Amino acid sequence: MPPTCRWSPDVATASLPAGGLAALRGDDATGGRSRRRAGLALAAPAAALMLVLLFAPSSLVLALSLTDYQFGMPGMAWVGLDNYAAMLADPNIRRSLANTFLYVAVVAPASIFLALLLALLIEAQGRLRGLFRAVFFLPVTATLVAMATAWEVLLHPTFGLVNALLSMLGFEKVRFLSDPDVALWSLAVIGVWKLVGYNILLFVAGLATIPRDLYEAAAVDGADDGWGRFTLVTWPMLGPVTLFVAVVTLIRSFSEFETVAVLTLGGPNNATAMILYTLYEQAFRFFDIGLASALAVAFLGFVAGVSILKVWFFDGRVHYV
Repeated sequence: MPPTCRWSPDVATASLPAGGLAALRGDDATGGRSRRRAGLALAAPAAALMLVLLFAPSSLVLALSLTDYQFGMPGMAWVGLDNYAAMLADPNIRRSLANTFLYVAVVAPASIFLALLLALLIEAQGRLRGLFRAVFFLPVTATLVAMATAWEVLLHPTFGLVNALLSMLGFEKVRFLSDPDVALWSLAVIGVWKLVGYNILLFVAGLATIPRDLYEAAAVDGADDGWGRFTLVTWPMLGPVTLFVAVVTLIRSFSEFETVAVLTLGGPNNATAMILYTLYEQAFRFFDIGLASALAVAFLGFVAGVSILKVWFFDGRVHYV
């Protein structure tokens, strides 16, 4: 049996003269430094933009939340955590928090599960699949102000299309946007309509990545009906997409502003006031920048914390392909 020859870096470098070995190591070190400098040069513009557009404004807002600064005032004083205490004691802010949590509790799960159901129905279609995708994605492409204006016309108490249909069916007209008992639920319906199209596209993309072989294997194991295939294959394989959809939907639901600003202005009697609209009022209507900054810091910290907790809790429970 012929002897086996093995290459060894020690053997390869042993034949080099001392000067050649030093030069080789010097070239490696120089190349490593060049690559590091190139990496830093490529990352520097993005890092500078993050510093200027994200970290610097956030730090300024955090600093302002500890002062009593107001627009038009010649100076400001350090007040510490007084703005945060005033935020918790303000009944209007507490009402906007309650409205926001109720809105999110309705919109987030409804838009996720409705989008999943519609995505499954769209994938079951044949030639009309592309048409349905385009139709459901249309709300995402529309500008938010134009969309809110269209809903204002549809829900108008006098000549709105929805109330006209209710009158034709023998029901009384409803003041969707001016009745305190109905206004927030009307905004929730609009919120679901606004978010469901984007979520459908994400779920459709996730469904397209599921290997067909898994459905064949599930059929061999006896899961040959629709519910069996969904529980055994589809739902587990959609875990990463569902986690992403849940986090994005939660953030967008908490960040609701445009429909409130266009349709109700927080009324009637603060029945539809959301936390971001209250922040806007404190800053640009009452010019209390210190309190508005405290609201912004609290809102950012809460949403970031909830998103991190959700990812941490569910990330180990989803299946990545």
